[in-house]
Parts: sequence; C-alpha cells; structure tokens
Amino acid sequence: MKDFKRYLITAALPYANGPIHIGHLAGCYLPADIYVRYLRAQKRDVKFVGGSDEHGVPITIRAMKENTTPQAIVDKYHAIIKESMQQMGISFDIYSRTSNQIHHQTSQDFFLNLYNKGLFEEKESEQYYDEKAKVFLADRYIIGTCPVCGNPNAYGDQCERCGSSLSPEMLINPRSALSDATPVKKKTKHWYFPLQNYESFLKQWILEEHKEWKNNVYGQCKSWLDNGLQSRAMTRDSSWGIQVPLPDAEGKVLYVWFDAPIGYISATKELLDNWKDYWQQQDTKLIHFIGKDNIVFHCIIFPAMLKAHGDFVLPENVPANEFLNIEGEKVSTSRNWAVWVDEYVKDFPGCEDVLRYVLCSNAPETKDNDFTWKDFQDKNNSELASIFGNFVNRTFVLMHKLCNGKVPKLHEDVMDDLDRNLIEEIKNSKVKIQNSIEEFKFREALFEVIDLSRKGNKYMQEKEPWKKTVNSQQSTVNSEEVEHNQKLIDNCLHLCLQLCANLAILINPFLPFTAKKMLHMMKVVDKMLDWENAGSIKLLSVGYSLRAPEILFRKIEDKEIENQIQKLKSGNPESLKGIEETTSNSKMQEAKNSASEAGGKPQIQYDDFAKLDLRVGKILSAEKVEKADKLLKLEIDLGFEKRTIVSGIALHFKPEDIVGKQVVVVANLAPRKMRGIESNGMILMAENAAGKLIFVNPDEDTDAGSVVS
Repeated sequence: MKDFKRYLITAALPYANGPIHIGHLAGCYLPADIYVRYLRAQKRDVKFVGGSDEHGVPITIRAMKENTTPQAIVDKYHAIIKESMQQMGISFDIYSRTSNQIHHQTSQDFFLNLYNKGLFEEKESEQYYDEKAKVFLADRYIIGTCPVCGNPNAYGDQCERCGSSLSPEMLINPRSALSDATPVKKKTKHWYFPLQNYESFLKQWILEEHKEWKNNVYGQCKSWLDNGLQSRAMTRDSSWGIQVPLPDAEGKVLYVWFDAPIGYISATKELLDNWKDYWQQQDTKLIHFIGKDNIVFHCIIFPAMLKAHGDFVLPENVPANEFLNIEGEKVSTSRNWAVWVDEYVKDFPGCEDVLRYVLCSNAPETKDNDFTWKDFQDKNNSELASIFGNFVNRTFVLMHKLCNGKVPKLHEDVMDDLDRNLIEEIKNSKVKIQNSIEEFKFREALFEVIDLSRKGNKYMQEKEPWKKTVNSQQSTVNSEEVEHNQKLIDNCLHLCLQLCANLAILINPFLPFTAKKMLHMMKVVDKMLDWENAGSIKLLSVGYSLRAPEILFRKIEDKEIENQIQKLKSGNPESLKGIEETTSNSKMQEAKNSASEAGGKPQIQYDDFAKLDLRVGKILSAEKVEKADKLLKLEIDLGFEKRTIVSGIALHFKPEDIVGKQVVVVANLAPRKMRGIESNGMILMAENAAGKLIFVNPDEDTDAGSVVS
C-alpha cells in the first residue's frame, strides 16, 4: 500500500449545454462529494476540483436550437449548473470552466509539449463537409433517417429514439444540421495521438497494477486493450473551442476530449499556487469519479496523454458508476425524460438531503439502477423519517421530558447487556462505515448508518424509559425504587444522545444538511464532526443543555408524488405511447398464445427482465414462523446488507439444513408483510417432477451480493 500525503479528487466535467439531472448526481458528483467529505473529516489534505466543459459539438448544437451564440449558452448553463451543485451540497473547492483563459493556455501548453516531442501523427483524411455553410461537419451536425427505427431526425452518431449507435454513412438521406444541404466528403488535415504506442504501458498499469478497480472499469479497459488501440485525432475543424497553437492550423481546435480532462489541471492551477504538489508529486492520490460512458477517456486516453507528457501523476482509481434510469426508462434530455436538479430544489425546498439519500441508497454502483418517485417517497417516509428521524426526535423529546432538557449521567452500577451491546454497536459501525467508504461502497456504508439508528430505536423500545417514571399520586413511593428507575432512564437517554452525536458524524458525508441540523440541536460546533470522534460515547457532556428537537425529515405526501409523475410524463407525452407502439397487439397476442401452448407464461420484453435485481445471497439463519406451517423466516447476507426474507418453503426444508446455503435473491422486490414480518425480497426456487422444491443456486462459491445476469 502506498503512503499518500495528499488527495486530489475530480468529478467529470458536465457539458454546459443544459442543466444537470439526477443521473449526473448519482453517476459521479454525489459519490465524489461523499468521499471528499469523509476525507475532510479524517483531516486529510484533500482538494476537490471540477468545472463545466464548455467546448464541443453539444454546445454549438444547443446554440443553434436557441438561436444564440455558443458563448451565451455556456454562460447561461454554467451558472445554472454551478448553483445546482451548491444547492445539493456538492462541496467543490473550485468549480471552474474550460472557457477560462488559464484553461486555454494550459491545454495549448500541453499540446505543444507533445508536439515538440514529435509524438503526434499528422494525417489527411476525408470528412463530411457542408458546401453551403463552408464548414466541416462533426457527426452530430449530420441528421438523417435512422436505418433501424425510421426516425427522420437521427444524429450521425446516435439515434435518440431507439438508442442505436450510428455513423453518418448509415443515415438515409443525410443532411447538414446547419444548412439542410447534403454533405460531401472533403480532405482535411489533423494531428493524431498514437494510442497504440502506449498499449504495453496501459496493460501493465491497468491490468497488472490495478486489479482492485471496479469490475465495470477494469472489464471495459481490458476489452479496449485486448482489441488493440488505434491513433486518435486530437484536433477538429471548428470555430468553437481552443485553437490549435500551430501556424498552419487555422480553423482547427483541440478535440474536446483532449482539453476537457486537462480542465482538472487548469482548475487546480486556478485554485492553488502550489498546484504542482497535487499533480506532480508521487505521494498524491488522484481519483477520478465518472460515469461509465467516460471510462475510456479517463482510463486510457488521458493517462496515455499524462504518460506522454511525463510530469504528472496517474489516477490511483477511477470508480465509475453505471447509469440511473427514471421510472423504467433511460434518461433522455432530448425527450425531457429527466428529473432536473434545479427544478427539484424548487419543488422540494429543504429536501436536498432526501434526494442525496435516495440517490446514494439506490446508486448504480455495479449495474444500471432505476429511480422512481414512489421509491423516493417510500425511502423518505419509511427510512429517513420513520427510522433515523424518529430515533433522533424520540431521544430529544424524552430527554426534555424525563431529564430536564440536559444530558443525563451514565450510571455504571446499573448498566446491563443491552447498554454494553449498544456501545459496541456504535464502535463497530464506525469501522464498517469507514471500510466501506474507503472501498467506494457508498450504498453499503449508508445502510450501516441507517441500520445503527434502527438499532437505537430497538434499544429504546426494549428499555422503555417512559415506563420507569413513578406516578406522584401514588400513596406510597419507594425512594430507592425512584432513584433506581431514574438511573435506568438516565442510562438509556445518555446512550441514545451519544448515539445521536455519533449519527451526526457518520451521516455527515452523506447528508450534510441533516448533520448541521443535528449540531444545532446539540449546541455543538462543526469540529465534533471530525471522524476521530466517531465511536465515542463521551461526545456530549453530562449536564449540558440541549435544544428542542427539530423535524429532520417531513413526510412526502401522495399528491406531491403524483404531481412529479405527471410533470415527467407531460414533458414527454410520447414516453409510454412509444413503448406500446414498438410491439403491435397482434404480435403480443401471438406471443401469449405460443407461451401458453408451451406451458409457460406470456412473453416479456428484455426491459421487463432488466428491471430485476438478482443477487447471490447466503442464508445466515432460518427459523419457523409461528402459526404458519409453510413459512420460514430467513436472514440472508447480500454482501452490501443483510435482509429478512419470509419464504414459503417450510414443508420442504428443515431450518437447520439450509443455513450456509447460497441462493439467488430477487433483491429489488417491494417489501411485503407476512404474518407481521416484513419480507424484503424473494429467493428463487425450482420445482421438480415430484413436486419437491429445490434451490436455484450458483455452481461455485460466489461472493454474497454478486449480480446474477
């Protein structure tokens, strides 16, 4: 393990051609912010840099649509994006922009460094040209009919109706987005970076030295390297972008994916006089947080550029997330199928942490995940409000009612196993959360925080301090009993208050606004949030007066959710209709008939199957459910959390025979109460010819939580 003196954390630069949506937050900005806040609480030397990517075709396309200039577009959306980041608590040390002069100069200097070393290949090639507008056309400037779905307005790189990847040659009746003219091929000169010259370096650096990277990152890199790398143009024909700093390069700009990652360097230069310490000292830990569509640029192209330059550190990790879908559909900005952050903060004022919680607890860390407004409501009402918020509120209410609004003393002479177990849970939770964050398993870490508050609720319920008070109207009052009971009350509320203080520390990386509210209630300063304080039960001084409780999380009402769903659909009225039109009624009926004849169920689409989150789980315990002959209550380890699942298999298996078995679990099934027990998931079983149930389990011993796909 390397010993790092400082940390430099980056989050992908969003295009300043529109606002950011919740997919952006879930993909890289929220995970990066959680990690940075944790590092700051650890008192580590860390800088968090980001900014708007203000060059490239998306900017000019948006300018065309809004009948304005690219500069006006980036000025407008940079301000909106920056404000959205601040409102959601994304705590950049600097949020810069690539239109700044310092970035232009840094990018041009970087290009010249490689050029002067003779590392570029100068090539002529034929590219599409608009003779009417007299400009070369990037793929996105070419529009035509999609050969797959017939969309008449597909782009030269992708059809946004069906999602097919395209090239301009594939389009039917291609035309220029600038003039509507038919494009022609014309020769042009560009400078290419020979990625193939860095294959051996990249294979050693990634495939041998960074096997700990996430599977999606490592796998995509391996695929690219196994297929062989090719030279890639680092310049483009355009009037918008950073000019190529060569005398014979008029009308040429740097490729946006050449200059964009250099934005991390220029932003650091803008922030710090000693920026070289963070970019050119080997005891710096550089980490890029990105979405999966940026993996190749951050893991192959940019590191090869840094290696070629020779003066810069390379990233230690690139924890990329998958995509977040919305209500079962892919995000589409062109169809307005998105939840925009700037609109969310207006619709749900004061609920920034609720969105942070939902996006983290449902983060697409290993596979694409789905955001639904109903799940948003359930997670707020059933988890944040009913578990975390409820515990904090009950603790403060009872402290004011039973302890005169002050932190009571802890009496060791009446401590019992419940007290000691809670103290151990507090200490152990810190270790679990810390380990999970260090490994970029933020969902797992957040679950542990909420689970600790759940344990606090259970502890309080078992202690029942409200029942320990003595009725003053009783004819006989035993003073020793009164004193003993008050000690029990004191111990319970002392430990619950210390747990609240710990929860503030542990929740701070995830829900910083909530942590601030809790500090205010406890009348303590920000320093208490230092990570070294977590695990202690001496955070709040005995006799210290605390404020009255605040409601941390309000209930989200059904009407609010209905409004958001209608808002989403009204912005894209064709959403559901388009899905229905992909399959005719006759084809659906034909599928049903054939399935019925085969003795199966009606045919489904791939998207229906893709909604299932199938995971490998390990049965930790099994017991019969009272007064239910067919039901077993199972505790199952899913790797990132433990679940209670009630399964109707009691007639087929003895509880003691299945402990330790691995099973396949439907992990995203909505909770359901069975015999008063909330069941969170379903295990998959098969039935043999004799009617006996058998487990559907992995062939090998697979890690709990592994995705089944």
